[in-house]
Amino acid sequence: MMSDKPRGVIYTGVTSDLAGRAWQHRNEITKGFTSKYNARLLVWFERHPNIVLAIQREKSLKRYKREWKIKLIEGFNPTWLDLYEALDQRDNPYMPHPNTREWHHYN
Repeated sequence: MMSDKPRGVIYTGVTSDLAGRAWQHRNEITKGFTSKYNARLLVWFERHPNIVLAIQREKSLKRYKREWKIKLIEGFNPTWLDLYEALDQRDNPYMPHPNTREWHHYN
């Protein structure tokens, strides 16, 4: 998720190249939501074993209410630091609830 400031605009997207895509948003390579709202800070991310599962999760996240997304971000990044420079130092692998049908894809 990208943002402009703590508790500011929240952009949710999916990519197979997080560092490259975050760089594109930060440098406004493509005009769109992130450039319009200055959402250049990478404030939250999670990793998935493949792009199909990542897309499913992205669609799910986009349905969540803003306050739930803020709690999600602050659980991993309480001060809304820009995580772009620390991508090689931090990881956040997603693990679905054991009762979901996707569970076996993550083991």
